[in-house]
Amino acid sequence: MKDETRKFAEGKVQALLASDSCCNELKEAAGAWLKAKGTAEERTATEALLRELEEDVVPLTDTLAFFRSEDAVKYFGKDKAAALTAEAEKALAAGEKYCICDACQAGAALLKAKDALLS
Repeated sequence: MKDETRKFAEGKVQALLASDSCCNELKEAAGAWLKAKGTAEERTATEALLRELEEDVVPLTDTLAFFRSEDAVKYFGKDKAAALTAEAEKALAAGEKYCICDACQAGAALLKAKDALLS
């Protein structure tokens, strides 16, 4: 992996770890990647991180369905659920494919850079 790509990935991995919306399994894979960064284990850790991202990064249509649900109203409250729905609808109309949370956005950027990460 090129140094420029590694720096990009490190920034996105740090964003994942800082996000409240990042699940524990992804945090573990991200932490393992940081530990392996620049070592002989980096490729294995990168592959594991990418597999976890493929499982955890949520399509925006799924996120939008949740924001429109009664469960979202119970979790966020009516006003916050409505605001999140509007934000997600705007992102979808603009062509966004992935959930708008910080973790999914960082994860999507890493997935888009998959070839560079594995080179």
